[in-house]
Amino acid sequence: MSTSVGAAATVIGIVVGGFFGRRSQNQQWLRDTQTAAYGAFLKEFTAVEIDLREAYLDDRPNNADWPSFNAALTSLSLVADRDVANAAGDLADAVGRFALLAADRGPKNRNDLQQIMADLASGQLAFVNAARRSLDGSQQPIDRQLGGPPPWREIEPYAPTPTSGD
Repeated sequence: MSTSVGAAATVIGIVVGGFFGRRSQNQQWLRDTQTAAYGAFLKEFTAVEIDLREAYLDDRPNNADWPSFNAALTSLSLVADRDVANAAGDLADAVGRFALLAADRGPKNRNDLQQIMADLASGQLAFVNAARRSLDGSQQPIDRQLGGPPPWREIEPYAPTPTSGD
């Protein structure tokens, strides 16, 4: 009887160990895939933001790589949790508003540029903090945006000069 109990315990141990081992591997795969997707999205966001900013300031059509940006956003949607997906969607919405602003051939408005740059910066920070939480809930949020849209003080000298309507 003790041999059969020992054999059953061994089989149960193997099954349970396999289950938890596979679960741990799946969680590690998901975390690695999320990290790659989040990084790819931030890379494409930065490239599009730079092109839109230069197009706006140079008063030229944008040459943004929209297929890569949209592919990164779509890939992110496969592995992101709800908070990260919402933050990415909000950031993509701000990018869309900036694309419309850059495409407008009318007079440029300093206040519009300042607002969209603030939206992009806060959207990036919100995305980064949501991504950090999803990868490791013990990570503290960061208070400062790193990379991405430069602070207004760096853009202001190149922004359209204020007019009486601004």
